[in-house]
Amino acid sequence: MASLLNKIRKYVNAEVDFTSDVLLQDDSNGQGAYIKEWNLDIAKPTQEQLDALETEAQAEEDLQTILNTRANAYPSIQEQLDMQYWDKVNGTTNWEDAIAKVKADTPKP
Repeated sequence: MASLLNKIRKYVNAEVDFTSDVLLQDDSNGQGAYIKEWNLDIAKPTQEQLDALETEAQAEEDLQTILNTRANAYPSIQEQLDMQYWDKVNGTTNWEDAIAKVKADTPKP
């Protein structure tokens, strides 16, 4: 299930400051987070409007998970530059192979 934060971002279609624009609260009662304060110039969304954004917000979260996984799996920039140098010197494709493996192991949807 997509987070309330991402549903709100999709609804607003912009970045939201969750320390001033919109304040969320979770009362730890099993109901989950809800909008405590809405300080934007557009109308506060209804639950139905937020529910309608579930698929889109979940797709965004899934993509971000893949991108984070890739970022952690790629060799450091220093290692990549070293690979590129030695590939050029030796006529190899170690750098391309390393990047292709990360992309193949964590494909985008």
